Amino acid sequence: MTTTAPRLGTALARLLILAAALLGTLLAGAAPASAHAALTGSDPQDGAVVATAPKEVNLTFSEQVAMSADSIRVLDPAGRRADTGEIRDLCSGSIVRYGVELRAGLPDGTYTVAWQTVSADSHPIAGAFTFSIGAPSATSVALPDREPGGGLVGALYGIARYLSYAGFAVLVGGGAFVLVCWPRGAGVRPVQRTVVRAWLTLTGATLVMLLLRNPYTGSGELADAFDLAGLKSVLETKTGAALTSRLLLLGAAALFVAVLFGSYTRRTDPKEKKDLVFGLGIGGTVVAAGIAGTWALAEHASTGIQPGIAMPVDILHLLAVATWLGGLTVLLVALYRTPSVERAAVERFSKVAFASVAVLVATGIYQSWRQVGSWSALTGTRYGQLLLVKIGLMGVLVGIAWISRRWTQRLADLPSTEKTDEEAVEGTENDETSGTGEAGTISGAAPDDDPDIVPSVDSGAGPDDSDADPHIAPERAAQLARQRAAVATARRKRERDADPERSGLRRSVLTEAAVAVVLLVVTTVLTATEPGRTEEEAGRSTAASGPAAVPDRPVDIRLPFDTGGVDGKGVVRLSLDPGRTGANGLHLYVERPDGKPLDVPEIKVALTLEAKAVGPLPVAPDRIQAGHWSASGVQIPMPGEWRIQVTVRTSDIDQTTIDKNVKIG
Repeated sequence: MTTTAPRLGTALARLLILAAALLGTLLAGAAPASAHAALTGSDPQDGAVVATAPKEVNLTFSEQVAMSADSIRVLDPAGRRADTGEIRDLCSGSIVRYGVELRAGLPDGTYTVAWQTVSADSHPIAGAFTFSIGAPSATSVALPDREPGGGLVGALYGIARYLSYAGFAVLVGGGAFVLVCWPRGAGVRPVQRTVVRAWLTLTGATLVMLLLRNPYTGSGELADAFDLAGLKSVLETKTGAALTSRLLLLGAAALFVAVLFGSYTRRTDPKEKKDLVFGLGIGGTVVAAGIAGTWALAEHASTGIQPGIAMPVDILHLLAVATWLGGLTVLLVALYRTPSVERAAVERFSKVAFASVAVLVATGIYQSWRQVGSWSALTGTRYGQLLLVKIGLMGVLVGIAWISRRWTQRLADLPSTEKTDEEAVEGTENDETSGTGEAGTISGAAPDDDPDIVPSVDSGAGPDDSDADPHIAPERAAQLARQRAAVATARRKRERDADPERSGLRRSVLTEAAVAVVLLVVTTVLTATEPGRTEEEAGRSTAASGPAAVPDRPVDIRLPFDTGGVDGKGVVRLSLDPGRTGANGLHLYVERPDGKPLDVPEIKVALTLEAKAVGPLPVAPDRIQAGHWSASGVQIPMPGEWRIQVTVRTSDIDQTTIDKNVKIG
């Protein structure tokens, strides 16, 4: 009975277009470097108006960050440094807080706090806010609008990050596919080239990330990639240590690849080959786990809750992804570039892929709980939404894998009369030894490992040509041997393409690979996105902190006045203690310009919260002594930005009203 392979050409084209559209949407909507640590609080808070200059500025983060001397800068209205540059570590238990001391004698005005640091999972974060001393003022501070980790450097770093994941997957998955599923593939040149190129890609991407790390987390200037002082500082960080360790482990991986595609293919003794497979399996697993550990050490798994569990789980997750998707890539190369892949090899990979998916599901559930934490974060944060996309793509990938498994069950092995790949490689090596290998291919000949080249046999060749000159006989015989091998390769390709089951398997595996590319991109974007749990916790912390700008300190303000009459100039010093919602004590001190008490006939106070249409709430202070008025039990019903109005009367006809806005929590 003839089996017709499903026509997937149009469907595959549509799938690739959809994948490209999804890729563009994800990459266009992704921030250059989304924060993984978040600023959850500050003292003073953003927009605060304080009566007197604070001694220091404190910042609180959702997780550990790496601070440098310039991580927190406080700039006065003219753009000059107002801090001492001395970062103080105020962390206590689970609270991550850092501060910087301010210079003494700061004048009134609006101050800008600019901060930039690196979160514990290696991503740069930055931000800025303002607070005012005495009263808000104009400021000449202009902060750069460049996002941390953005620009050209951020784009290059992101590409290198993606290539490193892809190279790791193909390197580990390809090696596992050859050792476990298709040992004969160690002698197939397209497979060799694929794995070696994966090693080169991972090594090159790691070097690029190491060089770009300094400008990526700092200036954003590409020229700083070759700053030796910056490179030295990077090597002293956790991320720098992880990238350096990865390069050292890639040296061991190069030895693994050399033995797999060299000594292993030349061994003929079954016992020696079995022992070598065991050694390669143990050594390769250790090296692969070590390389995966360099990601776990420097990114999500190393921070947050349960890092001791999360890091081994992350390593298992990465190894499972690499085994599945990398093995799938090598299988695709084998199906398209080699004359035959046994059904047994495809069936073994199907079992390995099933086990990998099981590990992915188990580790993915734990990672999702750890990074998301709640159903609301799953649907209401960007991380959760990307995670849903990843889960959907995983479902699609598993469905296509099931179709591939069906094709595998119907796959028929090619006849035993076909030339095996070892024989093909051996023939090629013999040709190269005789000086007529791939480099010496003439018109009509083709390299044995490239079935896509179909030769044209020279019809003018004949046995008499070799008999005419005995010196030409060896070269002519070699040429004829190459032509016969090329014709046989072309015939095998036609036979392979005529096999509907094998053709269907190739197409389904190609579709799997297309979806896997999109899945890998989503995973890469996911690693550069703030986890949903962190985002929600930061939001709750901000909401809980309220709009209070002066926590645990009374409100102290100075209000100059001039009524226009005799003794009409002076200053009112107002103190509201504790300066929070509820009952407060109010004290007013009226002074002449020289600082001596000024006895005025009347003073009144009114409080207004315009945002909530509350007030004005009148306050009638009592005269305590000359220049001192007081009121107790002044009620502040709710937090917000309150306008304090003070009316001063210096004579029967001379009075004025002065006001100032302050934030009260």
